[in-house]
Amino acid sequence: MVKKSLRNSTLLFLVRREDGGVVSEICLAMKKRGFGTGKWNGVGGKLEPGESIEEAARRETEEEIGVQVGKLCQVAQLEFRYAPRPDWDQIVHVFFAETWDGEPTESDEMKPGWFRVADIPFASMWPDDAIWLPEVLVGNRIRGKFSFWEGETILEHELHRIDDFR
Repeated sequence: MVKKSLRNSTLLFLVRREDGGVVSEICLAMKKRGFGTGKWNGVGGKLEPGESIEEAARRETEEEIGVQVGKLCQVAQLEFRYAPRPDWDQIVHVFFAETWDGEPTESDEMKPGWFRVADIPFASMWPDDAIWLPEVLVGNRIRGKFSFWEGETILEHELHRIDDFR
């Protein structure tokens, strides 16, 4: 049996840091339609044909919240498997951006909002976010795997801190 390759997706968070370099605020966006409706998350999505992962992250950010991001910093690579919906299986490349042009603005798909790190609304996010997002907010780079069952139940997961994404 040939194992199908997972599709690549992107996820990007605008972040603000305090003087000591610690992330103090994060821009999340409420998903208004499609996959993940009603959840706070970063912005992002699927790659278009011929597009690099970084190009997709930039394009999706501009389309979904109207800002053009500067330098991207990859903070995570997460593999998601959905037992009842294998068509949802994907590898998500997660980025932080600390510089951008424009102000995050609501679109047909997303409604952005800023949150202090202590006030992140994990109860209104995907359940895996409470596991991996705190790791990257304190400066760790991670590679992880999550397996889901119905009702957004996490069957199993693993996280590893890494030095880079090669």
